[in-house]
Amino acid sequence: MRRAGGRAKLRAFVASGAPVVAVILAAAVFAPWLAPYGQAQFVGGVWDPPSAAHWLGTDNLGRDMLTRLIFGARNTVSIAVLATTLAFVLGVALGFAAAALGGWIDAVLSRGVDVLLSVPVLISALMVLSVLGNSQPVLIATIGLLEATRVYQIARAVARGINVREFVAAARLRGEGLAWIMMREMLPNAVPELIAEAGLRFSFIFLFIASLSFLGLGIQPPAADWGSMVRENAAGINFGLYAPFYPALAIALLTVAVNRLVDRHSRGRQ
Repeated sequence: MRRAGGRAKLRAFVASGAPVVAVILAAAVFAPWLAPYGQAQFVGGVWDPPSAAHWLGTDNLGRDMLTRLIFGARNTVSIAVLATTLAFVLGVALGFAAAALGGWIDAVLSRGVDVLLSVPVLISALMVLSVLGNSQPVLIATIGLLEATRVYQIARAVARGINVREFVAAARLRGEGLAWIMMREMLPNAVPELIAEAGLRFSFIFLFIASLSFLGLGIQPPAADWGSMVRENAAGINFGLYAPFYPALAIALLTVAVNRLVDRHSRGRQ
């Protein structure tokens, strides 16, 4: 019985996506020590097949694919995490403030968000990046600000339900300020919904960064990025090569794993 229970727990742990997320995060953190070569180092011929020296072969310029994948995890995931963090800091703060204050402040913030949401995210990002450039700080700020509008809507909807609860009214009667109500009353009670949204938002931002890189407007070479790696090696499909398959598989695995992990956490909180 214990063995069966242990196997069931192991299967559930694997199915949750946690191992995949852990491996990719470890690759992102320890990339300089794990990668066998430099991310821009030319170490072989064009699209060399897998070998003992290059486990996944080389790319369209003769760079080691495994090295590029490891550094791609570091570059892509770090930007996605920073952009998601920025989106949540802004979106949650403004959403909670709109719900707590109401009145004209809520109306102005909500109508401003509606205006931003009326323009497709990709179009907005292309406009900003074409004017300000596509450096990493600009990329993080642009995506974070655009995605903060989505987070604002979720945070405001959740906070409006919390704002009418008795403990919030009691805090106001005690004379607590806006910051106290937002941080001590609203935020702890909104954590499950925000965690679920964080997983979805990270996945969307991660895919968005990969899409921009595929279009040539994301992380710029010679820095490795999974989206740009797919674009750079796309011609290899005509020759039956696996070079474009590796980064595409990494993108799919991380996206599915994060969603599985967040879904399991959300079910556990119910």
